[in-house]
Amino acid sequence: MAGAPPLFDRALGAARATRKRGAEANILTRTIAEELGERLAFVNRRFEHVLLIAAEPEAIAERLKDGSQVQTVETRGPSASDDLGLPDARYDAVFSILDLQTFNDVPGALIQIRRALKPDGLLLACLFAGETLTELRQSWLAAEAAVLGGVSPRVAPMIDVRELGGLLQRAGLALPVADLDRTMVRYADAVALIHEIRELGLSNNLVGRSRTPVSRRLMGAAINHYQQTFADPDERVRATVEVAWITGWAPHESQQKPLKPGSAKARLADALKVEEKKL
Repeated sequence: MAGAPPLFDRALGAARATRKRGAEANILTRTIAEELGERLAFVNRRFEHVLLIAAEPEAIAERLKDGSQVQTVETRGPSASDDLGLPDARYDAVFSILDLQTFNDVPGALIQIRRALKPDGLLLACLFAGETLTELRQSWLAAEAAVLGGVSPRVAPMIDVRELGGLLQRAGLALPVADLDRTMVRYADAVALIHEIRELGLSNNLVGRSRTPVSRRLMGAAINHYQQTFADPDERVRATVEVAWITGWAPHESQQKPLKPGSAKARLADALKVEEKKL
C-alpha cells in the first residue's frame, strides 16, 4: 500500500547477508539449491543470461551451472531497500531465493523483476510463507504478555500462498503458479532453534522490533512456553517451515492465452451427459 510505513528493515537484512556471504553454504541453502535445480529441469528451455538473488548465491549458482539449462549466472545479494536497481529487459530468467518475504512492497518487487526480464523470460522464486515459525511466534507473544504485559513484533508475518498467484498477476506476469513445501523440523530444544535462526542470518529485521536486549527472564519464559506447548513425547521440539515456490513469465505473444467467453466448441452438458437447464 503506497505511503504505508515500512515493515521490514531491508538494510539490516542486507548487512547480515553480506556478513554471511563467502562462508560455507548452510544446509538450508544446499537444500534450496537442489530444489531449484529440480524445478528448473521441468522447464523445457535453455537460459543464456540469468540473475540469481540470494543471501548465499555462490553454492546455488554452482548447482545451476552443473545442469545444461543455464549459460551464465549473474549473482546479487539482497538489496538494502525495496529498489532492486535492475536494468530493463536484460535477463532470460530471474531466480529470487528466500528474499521476497522481507520486501515492504512485494507487488512492486515483482513488477521490477518482470521489467528486468526479456519477453517470455522466467521468474522462479521461493520465499518463506504461511505458518513458518508459528510456534516461535506464539511462544514470544505468550512470554511477553506474561513478563512485560505487552508484546512487540519478533517473528515476521508471512504471506499466505493463496495470495501469491494474485500478486504475480498484479505484477503483469503471465501463467502464474504458486505452491507450498511444508516441512516440520525438530530440534533438541527451543534454544537450538533460536541459535540456528541466528546462524542462518534470519534474526528479527522488523522495523518495529524492540531495541531492548532480551532479559534472561523473558527468554526463559519463551523457551518454557515453547517446550511445554510444542514438544513431542521424546521432549524434542518441532518448528514449522513452509516455503512457497512461485513461477511467472514475462508476457510474450507466443504464450498460451485463455479462451474467450463463448468460444468453446463443445457443451459441458454434453460431456457430462446431462440435460442443460437455463436459469
